[in-house]
Amino acid sequence: MVAASRFNESITVPLAEAAVSTLVAKGVAFDDVDVLWVPGAWELPVAVRRALATGKYDAAVVVGAVIRGDTPHFDIVAGEASRGLMEASRDFEVPVTLGLLTTDDMAQAEARAGGAHGNKGEDAALAALEMLDLFDRAFADETFAEDDA
Repeated sequence: MVAASRFNESITVPLAEAAVSTLVAKGVAFDDVDVLWVPGAWELPVAVRRALATGKYDAAVVVGAVIRGDTPHFDIVAGEASRGLMEASRDFEVPVTLGLLTTDDMAQAEARAGGAHGNKGEDAALAALEMLDLFDRAFADETFAEDDA
């Protein structure tokens, strides 16, 4: 599943598209990738939590963009959205990867949404696949974790 915020759409659409295309290029069936669009970064954690609660998803690739402005709003939204996503990952024991850009300006966001610094949607999708592979290899036999404790 890809969860994406619509706010700063010129940035988030390329992030979401890169996440989906990366998953498909790595073997995930296109029809198995749901994309959940939410209004902004603040809404990402609750949407991801509700989606994970269904038990339908093995991972969540989260993309969005919080761009610093002249008020403390940036710090609140970026920090709390990130914390909420980490908590969802921990609570559901499912990889939730963070392609949520937190930049000082639009130029930095553009550089990370297909520009000079690549596309962080692709990076987040690759991280999700790597975590799923790790889970498959390391925890396929649940006694592995217990034996090492």
